[in-house]
Amino acid sequence: MRVGFGYDVHRMVEGRRLILGGVEIENPRGPEGHSDADLLCHAVAEALLGAAALGNIGTRFPDSDPALKNISSILLLTRVKSLLDNEGYQVVNVDSTVNIETPRISTHIPEMRGKIASALGVEAGRISVKATSGEAMGFIGRGEGAAAYAVALIERGKTGS
Repeated sequence: MRVGFGYDVHRMVEGRRLILGGVEIENPRGPEGHSDADLLCHAVAEALLGAAALGNIGTRFPDSDPALKNISSILLLTRVKSLLDNEGYQVVNVDSTVNIETPRISTHIPEMRGKIASALGVEAGRISVKATSGEAMGFIGRGEGAAAYAVALIERGKTGS
């Protein structure tokens, strides 16, 4: 069994869609980024790649690649799952937290869990998504940015290398 930690942060800007865990949430501002900037999926991907010692999303999916412009981060998670499969790893569970001041996202968490689970080929019960705010402190509390954290546990499969 192996554990990985992931973190992602993005500046919030006007006119960008807010997508978290593959779910579009109505909001006038969203995270700036090359892909769809789904910081929750990015943190989960970082945790999984880290657990398997497979680098990070910046090296695996560089923002210099025009083919990745506005790509769905859920699709990137399916690619991370393929990388894990190739190494013989299975996802045991993921625990994640989104830190965003507004909007409140708790009603969207069940759908986020389902989309992440589907991308990773596991049941939703293995995926935890929590939300918190910046309590009006710091860059998150001022609404300038948002962050996500994730911890993932993977294990080598019985038929893996």
